[in-house]
Amino acid sequence: MKWRYGRDERAEQKILTKRVHHGDACLNAEVCRATIGREEGYHIDNPIWRDTEVGMCFLRHARKGVASVFVLAALLLCSPAFSQERGEGPLITTAPQGITPEEIIQRFAAREKQFAAAREKYTYKESVIVQTLEGDTVDGEYSQSWDVNFDNEGHRTMQVTYAPMSTLSRVQMTTEDLHDIQNLMPFVLTTDEIPEYNISYAGQQREDELQTYVFDVSPRRMEKDRRYFEGRIWVDNRDFQIVMTRGKSVPDIHHGKNENLFPRFTTYREQIDNVYWFPTYTRADDELHFQSGDVHIRVIVRYTNYKRFGSSSRIVFNGKTVDNNGPVGSDQASPPRSGPPPNPMPQSPTTPPGR
Repeated sequence: MKWRYGRDERAEQKILTKRVHHGDACLNAEVCRATIGREEGYHIDNPIWRDTEVGMCFLRHARKGVASVFVLAALLLCSPAFSQERGEGPLITTAPQGITPEEIIQRFAAREKQFAAAREKYTYKESVIVQTLEGDTVDGEYSQSWDVNFDNEGHRTMQVTYAPMSTLSRVQMTTEDLHDIQNLMPFVLTTDEIPEYNISYAGQQREDELQTYVFDVSPRRMEKDRRYFEGRIWVDNRDFQIVMTRGKSVPDIHHGKNENLFPRFTTYREQIDNVYWFPTYTRADDELHFQSGDVHIRVIVRYTNYKRFGSSSRIVFNGKTVDNNGPVGSDQASPPRSGPPPNPMPQSPTTPPGR
């Protein structure tokens, strides 16, 4: 995101705040303009409320089928006593048993390549909200939603479905911001990209009910006009696929007073169709340090409504199914499991688009 010189006072907006009680904690929750006027303003369709500690905890258990409709049950599940048994375990830095880090890398990279091909055959909805904050008050917002679909000839399309006028006044979105939202926040590391990155084994860690291998990732070299991911990935030890990423897109861009800075973010995945782990939620909450002053940025990206487009033909020969087109998910599917829950505390704040 780029610093925008000056400040348009007319773009200032006041956001209604409410007090949301969560266990012993009391949080300020901004109520989305779209739901102000609904009783109490607490509604699962409210994108701002959903990103409070209560909202994320509710969604975390709702997607597990634990509390899909009863908010009270979700709040009980999110109580401090219950939460102590879940969440993130300590990082164990000892070497993995029965497999080397190099073998893990080769296995998850091959699996990620299969996933990347599979995702190209899915339709889904994506939405992004980028906000600047002054203290606890949102003083500017960029929002956009689009459908990823296919036309009648099977070509992939992106159709914008919601794009209100941006009220960002201190920063502006850049081409790099939009590229990173589309390509690096839902980071995929396949066998094709492995040569471009340094990948070092960091250990093993429990994320919710998942046991994961943890790796640190950084680009070997940065070519001009190319964007890269730098940070940490968590790889499920059964499916050998990335289930969470935390880091930022690089490089930041500095050309004299022209700065384009990017925030740290965390992306969570969930298992779709019992086979592959798809990105479903990205959050950034960061302070961007421009020469002209710091800007608090928050970014929220959601990926929803994944649906397989078309179908693969199958041939039955001697009682065995032969896949003629190489089905998505040709590997044996694992039982459905949920990825690590969104961390209630903001991780990587969204980078103001285009620094």
